[in-house]
Amino acid sequence: MNSRIVAVFNQFRFLIVGIVVVVIVFIFIVTRGGGNNPKSSSGSTSGSTKAPASLVNEIATIPSSVFDSIGTGTATGKPIAISAPALTQNNKPEVFYEGAEFCPFCATERWAMAASLMRFGTFTNLGETHSSTTDVYPNTQTLSFYGSTYTSQYITFVPLEIYTNIPDSADGYYTALQAPTAAESSLVSKYDATPYLPSADAGSIPFIDFGGAYLIAGATYSPTVLQGLSHTQIASDMHSPTSAVAKGADGAANTMTAAICKLTDNQPATVCDATIQQIELSL
Repeated sequence: MNSRIVAVFNQFRFLIVGIVVVVIVFIFIVTRGGGNNPKSSSGSTSGSTKAPASLVNEIATIPSSVFDSIGTGTATGKPIAISAPALTQNNKPEVFYEGAEFCPFCATERWAMAASLMRFGTFTNLGETHSSTTDVYPNTQTLSFYGSTYTSQYITFVPLEIYTNIPDSADGYYTALQAPTAAESSLVSKYDATPYLPSADAGSIPFIDFGGAYLIAGATYSPTVLQGLSHTQIASDMHSPTSAVAKGADGAANTMTAAICKLTDNQPATVCDATIQQIELSL
């Protein structure tokens, strides 16, 4: 083989190697999402879509006067005080949530959670979805925290949606979505259980930990008030203090706000007002 042919062969070989390297890097980025996608346990697709900006804005602009007029409303539960190590992230109290998109009680509680959290910060990429169509309170219209980002100068928010609302033909349950870390699994195993919760509530989702100081397991107001309503109807009703939705969702949001205000030393003062501080006394 003469030198000219060898040179051409070597150039071709290096070109092939370069193409292979580029393909490998591309596959790595796609499958790993560049390190920016929410952690997924199985690569499952969420059953949610991005919530319209108008819907998010509707929840974010519920007037303080509405919250104050409702108080705890018809909320049947509230955060339970516990004695545990402080849960923090980035030197701020952490609110940790574990739920699932199929879960009707998570569907119920997310409206209250979003309303409360938006009093302290903002969401981007908040999702909208619905609960299972075959479970109790079927097809409850709701939000999803999967893929969302929350920004606040007062607290951090760490959400996990561990299952979608998409049935899994392989096991008859729902497809897995986000996997907890070892520390998150340990947290849930320890505190979503007795003696921190009543035995009837142990193991429930949604599970919410407010900075290691308060817990919620299950829905804290009745899912019935949301039945048959669309996303926009629910968000709109949350502005009306006489509606069953506002009495339930806004009332539950106020109890969550009181728990968060306890963590932030009642900051900001515009949120942690006299009504909220009164609720704090009952926690």
